Amino acid sequence: MNASAAPTIQVRGLTKRFGAVHAVRGIDFAVSAGEIFGLVGPDGAGKTTTMRMLAGVLRPDAGTLTIDGVDVARDPERAKLHLSYMPQRFGLYEDLTVGENVFFYAELFAVPRRERIARSAELLHAAGLEGFERRLAGQLSGGMKQKLGLVCALIHTPRVLLLDEPTTGVDPVSRRDFWAILYKLRESGVSIVMATAYMDEAERCSRLALFHAGEVRHCDTPARLKASMPGALLAVLAAQPRAAHRAIAASPGVLGALLMGDRVHVRVDDAARRTPQLEAALRTAGVADARIEPTPPGIEDVFVALLGASPA
Repeated sequence: MNASAAPTIQVRGLTKRFGAVHAVRGIDFAVSAGEIFGLVGPDGAGKTTTMRMLAGVLRPDAGTLTIDGVDVARDPERAKLHLSYMPQRFGLYEDLTVGENVFFYAELFAVPRRERIARSAELLHAAGLEGFERRLAGQLSGGMKQKLGLVCALIHTPRVLLLDEPTTGVDPVSRRDFWAILYKLRESGVSIVMATAYMDEAERCSRLALFHAGEVRHCDTPARLKASMPGALLAVLAAQPRAAHRAIAASPGVLGALLMGDRVHVRVDDAARRTPQLEAALRTAGVADARIEPTPPGIEDVFVALLGASPA
């Protein structure tokens, strides 16, 4: 990312209401070329509304947004030449083949024939769809459909890619392939804005905007966000994590306790002082097999610590 270059995406005071609901409240952020910018927050936080305004399919009530120097609200059709938007349900035609879907989107964006042939071959190879050109899109797995959607979104070589939770429900192998494509796009200077419900994906972003109640409450790199988390984080490992959570959630010095699968992440004011107290509380509650150890925070821990709510 070139810090001296003008941002590819610039958002200032962006606001959107739906009747009495204030979906997006005066948000600001900028995204540079070669950056993967993640939007993280619970359902209803304003991520999809923001995406739709960036894509020019929803008009803001206030504020400005530009993509590649084009005012999206004033000239959405011109802005669309610079971007691709992949919503949660991408519009593939299931009765068309893989190749026909790619051809359709290439025609839609007036991609020259020679460029289309070379570009589609390159993208299908990168997505692991080479050899599937004659298969109906409706016969693809969920992961393959999402990768085909990405191929169609990239066929006209956009400078900005908008992705609204593109890997939700996708198998781990397809998610890995999907991210390999995103990394290559980042290296080529494409600006990527991605809403995600997966915290491991949030960790891979260049920067994150933490959405809550229509506002961007915090915006920084994953490393800096984690460093800003108040308190110290401990992991409590036990055969019955729910019982462990009940035993320690209200203990003195506990700033927050979050169930994380087979463990409990406990944020405390002072790890050295509170660890013996937590061990005693667990023994008193009959959770005798528990083990407590320091652990680095993840983005979900940070979100709960900074905003008091879970992102998912």
